Amino acid sequence: MNQRERAETFHRLHAGPPMLRLPNIWDVISARIVEQAGFPGLATSSAAVAWTLGYRDGEHISREEMAAVVARIVRHVSVPVTADMEAGYGPRPEDAAATARAVVTAGAVGMNLEDAAEGERELFDQALQVERIQAARDAAIAAGVPIVINARTDVFLKQIGEPASRVGHAVQRLNAYHEAGAGCLFAPGVKDAATIGVLAREVRGPLNVLAGAGAPSIPELERLSVRRVSLGAGVMRAALGAVRRVATELGGAGTYAALADIGLTDDINALVSGDRG
Repeated sequence: MNQRERAETFHRLHAGPPMLRLPNIWDVISARIVEQAGFPGLATSSAAVAWTLGYRDGEHISREEMAAVVARIVRHVSVPVTADMEAGYGPRPEDAAATARAVVTAGAVGMNLEDAAEGERELFDQALQVERIQAARDAAIAAGVPIVINARTDVFLKQIGEPASRVGHAVQRLNAYHEAGAGCLFAPGVKDAATIGVLAREVRGPLNVLAGAGAPSIPELERLSVRRVSLGAGVMRAALGAVRRVATELGGAGTYAALADIGLTDDINALVSGDRG
């Protein structure tokens, strides 16, 4: 498929069933492992990419460096890739548009766009975020690739307003983002089934839930009509936990039991042999 066809395929994957499952990746080998496991699309984790390059999460990495990692991943896989581009690397609509163009240039077919800048306690004004989404959408279309914008609201993560008002606030924002052209709506920070169910019913577009320990299972999320589930930086945190266990065992008991599940070098080499896109 060419890039436009990949984008159209990625749009269709949000229609379900089944629900689109995206265990987030951060480099070529993690992407190839997930692709080989049979997933129809890949999503990067901005935090995981930043950590890999020695940055803190939250736009401490530049747009250019983030896009370069995405491009390297795209060249080595044959399924659609969506890129987590944080809050778009600047507050203006022009910044979001530039980020969308970088995503298209990298070969990806989707992007996450947050409505809160790193370090800010409040969200972008809703009208401004709508303009940012529209600018990103228009820039991608002008570049010939109708990317899936996964518009994220941090109402729950940043605990905006009184608890009783958060669901209504999130629904209002996500519906406005959908009308602005977002193809998927993302509300991380919610794990209870009742709240997820309300969001899935009231948000007028495919809902993305961030899953992890304590979240409903995939069958339950599908029953609630969630269309997309992702794991964020959870996959990399699990991988780094394995590194810590190896280091702790080696520095303590001096044994190697934690290495038992490590794959063969030939298998890993085979996964990264040549471009596939």
